Amino acid sequence: MKDFSNLISAIEITNKTNAKIEALVSYFKTAPDKDKLWLIALFTGKRPSRPVKSNLMKGWVMEITQLPEWLFLESYSSVGDLGETIALLLPNPENEIEKALHVWIDELINLKSKTDEEKKAYVLNAWNGLKAQERLIFNKLIGGSFRIGVSKKTLVNALAKLSGIDANQLMHSIIGNWTPDTITFDELLSGEHINYDNSKPYPFCLAYALEKDLENLGDENDWQVEYKWDGIRGQIIKREDEVFIWSRGEELVTQQFPEIVEAVLQLEGSFVIDGEILAIKDSAVLLFNDLQKRLNRKNVTKKLLEEVPVGLYIYDILEIDGIDLREKSIADRRLRLEALFQQNKSNMLKLSEVINFKNWNELDDLRNAARSFNSEGLMLKKKSSIYHVGRKKGDWWKWKVDPLTIDAVMIYAQKGSGRRSSKYTDYTFAVQNDDKLVTVAKAYSGLTDKEITEISRWVNKNAIEKFGPVRTVKPELVFEIAFEGIAYSKRHKSGVALRFPRMKRWRKDKTVKDIDTIESVKALIEAN
Repeated sequence: MKDFSNLISAIEITNKTNAKIEALVSYFKTAPDKDKLWLIALFTGKRPSRPVKSNLMKGWVMEITQLPEWLFLESYSSVGDLGETIALLLPNPENEIEKALHVWIDELINLKSKTDEEKKAYVLNAWNGLKAQERLIFNKLIGGSFRIGVSKKTLVNALAKLSGIDANQLMHSIIGNWTPDTITFDELLSGEHINYDNSKPYPFCLAYALEKDLENLGDENDWQVEYKWDGIRGQIIKREDEVFIWSRGEELVTQQFPEIVEAVLQLEGSFVIDGEILAIKDSAVLLFNDLQKRLNRKNVTKKLLEEVPVGLYIYDILEIDGIDLREKSIADRRLRLEALFQQNKSNMLKLSEVINFKNWNELDDLRNAARSFNSEGLMLKKKSSIYHVGRKKGDWWKWKVDPLTIDAVMIYAQKGSGRRSSKYTDYTFAVQNDDKLVTVAKAYSGLTDKEITEISRWVNKNAIEKFGPVRTVKPELVFEIAFEGIAYSKRHKSGVALRFPRMKRWRKDKTVKDIDTIESVKALIEAN
């Protein structure tokens, strides 16, 4: 536990990815194999279920410290994390307990079936034998998440540096079906539990946001233009009658889209294609909010398949019959892609439409009309471009529709994390609903550091209620909120959900009387 605690500390004190990778590599070189496996499991969402309820832990720490509940809650609201609050409030340990990480986790797993009194005895004994940072880790093992700025990609890069194994193979391996009790560390790295040769993906080719006038792109005939869709970018691999689907985030999502797998299996040959997974019903592309219902599901029910059917709009082909096509021009790849799908017709798999246009002036109107059928705008791809690894400025551009905007008033504020932990950076906004305010969005980006500092001072003076780390504030500060899309939603009190909301500007020239109504917000759905 001490070594794991030191690793967490080393990661938290830096925002440099290379430093985090070095810290992880150093840990992997010395830690017991079972501890290494549990670290990977914890950092990839394979945490065991909670053995002790938060309310019990809260009661025990108040009993030990003799703090009144109001003071505990005040401490909690200042810190913003229950596990850290408990670790800081407890008195210094009287003993020293040193156990390996995997031993603590095994004991916590077994603790789930114990009585509350047995749980209390175990937890209090642990608290009394661990220093503050180790207590924090222990509390996180019980019920918290390890959100410490280590992405799956960072973890994989550390494992790749340690082992010399390809990063994509390691990504596939660690997100596969395994548990620390069913595999060794070396077996996990070698990928013995997966068939990597068949599923190996290619790095995605990405685009830059358009930052120049269309006329500066040169001859219109040198460009292939398509619609940009708002779904899940996916790389679909079919090799030796096996199908694998990788997301752009380098996650294997095959099981989430069984109808795409079934459709791809009907096609002849082996290939790797690049496209957009979308919710499609009655030949119409649905909103991303609809697609979200299908994401991160371990089991896709028949009912969900019927309610939110998905399909694939295909952009590109990267491999056919084992031949890597990425060095071919996109014009050449498009011909091969069209040939493949002329032989293989499928209602679920559609080629992304290539837009015919005569001159650059036509494209602006096409872009502005794109939102009406749930497209994000246009993609402009130079016909001579190869399929690059990552981004290469000048070859692929994305040209989104202008964002929608509303005016809303801030009603809640919450402190940020890391270097912004002392300032209020996360805000909740509302619009008018008759004589009440109803929340429509949360946002934390779009303001300058100077504006955040000014708003934080204002929140400290104008907070009227406290709910843990959240402050209710006087409804006085008005902001213009920009967002990419809007849809009806039963999950939100307002009845609407905004896509990618952010603060476009602080409207110091407006008051709460000038904000939008929920009717005007919903009207945007009908208008778009």
